[in-house]
Amino acid sequence: MPRVRPAPAPLPAATLLQLMWLASPALPVGGFSYSEGLEAAVEAGRVTNEAQAADWLDDQLTLALGRADLAVLARCAQAWQRGDVARAAELNDWVRLTRESSELRQQTEQMGRSLQDWLRQRAPEDPRVAALGALRPAPCWPVAFGLAVTVIGAPLREALLAHGFGWAENMAQAAIKAVPLGQSAGQRILARLSQRLPDVVDQALTLPESQWQAFTPGLAILSGQHEAQYSRLFRS
Repeated sequence: MPRVRPAPAPLPAATLLQLMWLASPALPVGGFSYSEGLEAAVEAGRVTNEAQAADWLDDQLTLALGRADLAVLARCAQAWQRGDVARAAELNDWVRLTRESSELRQQTEQMGRSLQDWLRQRAPEDPRVAALGALRPAPCWPVAFGLAVTVIGAPLREALLAHGFGWAENMAQAAIKAVPLGQSAGQRILARLSQRLPDVVDQALTLPESQWQAFTPGLAILSGQHEAQYSRLFRS
């Protein structure tokens, strides 16, 4: 008999709104400026239409984000709740060292630094914000996001859902611009990613650290090619 998940307690309005804020493309961290290799896949002729874009992003969500950033984010949030800066630094190193191209590493570091600046304005007295900023060479994006959801008091599963939806929305918009696609096609892609996201999050929450991985060689090759691409709209 399938296990029935108990109904979660409703989020306080203030927490829900701040989670929506963190997931929004309007958050000033520059997520909208990256395609994470999708633009290079379009240039190489691997993504030329809505179906291929949807398949590409579905695979990236399942095989990459779910087994790396979302799993790390869950552990980071728990570490920040305990005030365990050493564990946060260890996870930050894992993210940085598993980025397979210069562009992907620059993205996670730039977005992490930008979110730390945002947190410094929102919670200037929180010593964990200063600890985040002290991570070297920079705080990575999922590590910074883990502190942000901890500061606002968001439940862990909802925090991962917000993070994943923010990624999905940015990537759907990247597909619209890069392929290019119409707005309706972008909404269909976003709907597919949203349907997949809860299962991916649930797997990330229970994934043992020994099974984490960010090994996506095809994406890494395309990302490296994007660095020298003649004409491009995105930073990755």
